[in-house]
Amino acid sequence: MRLILLHGWGASGNDLEPLGENLLQLLGLNPAVATLRCLEAPDPHPAGAGARQWYNLQQPGWPELPAAVQALKLRLEQEILAAGSDPVVVLGFSQGGAMALEVATPMPVAAVLAFSGYPHPDWQPGSDGLAPVFLAHGSNDPVVPLGAHQEICKRLEAAGATPVSYVFNGEHNIPPGAVAAAAKFLKGCL
Repeated sequence: MRLILLHGWGASGNDLEPLGENLLQLLGLNPAVATLRCLEAPDPHPAGAGARQWYNLQQPGWPELPAAVQALKLRLEQEILAAGSDPVVVLGFSQGGAMALEVATPMPVAAVLAFSGYPHPDWQPGSDGLAPVFLAHGSNDPVVPLGAHQEICKRLEAAGATPVSYVFNGEHNIPPGAVAAAAKFLKGCL
């Protein structure tokens, strides 16, 4: 399996690496037979100090979004080719979750996992060949409100998909229970 991690706004590429390692462990996959890929967003975050962003959330209308989506699509196509016959799973957190949903759900991947994600304004999932989707969100998330999670579910269901939803009592994070639920979901996809 190839697990591709997409970090959130203001983090760096290796931010989710411990999460990825934990998920592989819960799946019982030896790191020697699994590939963990931590992709780094292309643009520096305004905070500096190595922080990255997929696009600038502070810029009205997010004009960089279409180019960011296209660039990630090309990167994921390369990852899928490199995986060969191994299943590919794309996991994103927050802004990385939004990117994973838009870019990876129509691609030939085994699953998409979005933690504390949100839908991009014009994102409408197609109805053909959508990947299985797992969504986790904190009920008290002050950064990305729970309404974003509900909107993702609504859009996916309108496209004929059946996302698996895991709402936890918490904020903008990924607690152990959400990781365990994601591992259970993945066991059914792989």
